[in-house]
Amino acid sequence: MDIRLDGKTALVTGGARGIGRAVTLGLAKAGANVLACYRSESAAAEELAHELKGIPGEHRLIRADVSDADAVGRLVEECRTAFGHLDVIVNNAGAISHIPFAELGRDEWQRILDTNLTGAFDVTQQALPLLRSGSSLVFVGSKVAMVGLPLRAHYTASKAALVGFARTLCKELGPRGIRVNVVAPGIIDTTDLPPDRAAQYERIISLGRLGRPEEIAAVVAFLASDLASYITGETINVDGGT
Repeated sequence: MDIRLDGKTALVTGGARGIGRAVTLGLAKAGANVLACYRSESAAAEELAHELKGIPGEHRLIRADVSDADAVGRLVEECRTAFGHLDVIVNNAGAISHIPFAELGRDEWQRILDTNLTGAFDVTQQALPLLRSGSSLVFVGSKVAMVGLPLRAHYTASKAALVGFARTLCKELGPRGIRVNVVAPGIIDTTDLPPDRAAQYERIISLGRLGRPEEIAAVVAFLASDLASYITGETINVDGGT
């Protein structure tokens, strides 16, 4: 069964690279009108803008740093101007670094939480008036939230918090017909993963390979669709059996 999102409008944060890029393209190809944002100018953003031009529908790509509340306000206003309402919000923007906890400075702790958690809070709260009954909120979390990894205390904490955030929001927003879920990717094949590290990861994954960004995007599209109309408050691990 093909997932169709014809007539729906979507906002995707962190939409220019990796999982975000796959989600942006996946929603657009399924028929949604998509506004995606990115943090900094890059060849990836230019390539995505070019690709979106070839997909039917009204699509926009703008620069916005979700760790900046004022920038989020401008982003939401762009959605209001472009679409008038939103049916789907995918909070994907994220930041990561690898630092031993004993050496983890408060500034770096705050930087990661500002993007991964507070950014999702700001986007969701400011865009809430644009959502209508039947809308879907999706947070892109991480399987690491449930298992932990050395050197990532700040990242793990931010992703674990999204699970509790979604559980609470699903109860508050359910009466309005708004669904809230988390997609938790496992180890996904990206261009910045060294080959030796990829091979190491493959040995601990039940399916014997890394995930593809498009496989995460497919789950996001499902949750955004009416096929998932009775799914809310859930965290869906997409990790190949890690």
